Amino acid sequence: MILRNAEFVRSAADASGFPRDGRPRIVFAGRSNVGKSSTINSLVGKKGFARVSASPGKTVFVNLFLAEDRLWLVDLPGYGYSKTSLKEKERYSALIDEYLHSDMKNIHRFMLIVDIRHNPTSDDKTMAEWARAYHLPLAVIANKADKLKPSQVAGCLSAVRAGLELPDEVPAIAFSAEKHTGRDEVIHEIFAGLED
Repeated sequence: MILRNAEFVRSAADASGFPRDGRPRIVFAGRSNVGKSSTINSLVGKKGFARVSASPGKTVFVNLFLAEDRLWLVDLPGYGYSKTSLKEKERYSALIDEYLHSDMKNIHRFMLIVDIRHNPTSDDKTMAEWARAYHLPLAVIANKADKLKPSQVAGCLSAVRAGLELPDEVPAIAFSAEKHTGRDEVIHEIFAGLED
């Protein structure tokens, strides 16, 4: 199962570029180089659909994609890249904050992407805490599961849940953007609760 009929619409550098309609937003957040673009590519079944960069820290705008003519896929700037200048970090942190506060009522799913191989970073924890504080419908995509042995996946996923202090009702999905593992589960979460 994939999201068909997806198209890139624009990159927003400030609030003037944010969507203004009532379509549900599926927001993707995560640190630089965790595979946000690759995850979106997997979900829409199009390699290279969302630009994938070999250099972390390159998603510096809010990138907007329209899927099925009914959903906005919102790719937030990646956070936590150590080589990004302080000024640039402040700029895209302010942009993330501006987007989330201005469009909060339309967020249908807040997809936090983390690396399943490692304990969540302090930034990952802050983002999860922020989502819970504002009662956003959080789901966690634990990417790069293909880098683990099958026997390691369940334990690493449990460590992610514990590190982010996720309540039982928040889904955490072992995922591989490369192998498409977990894709059906993520798409199920995207459409859960949406009217046909």
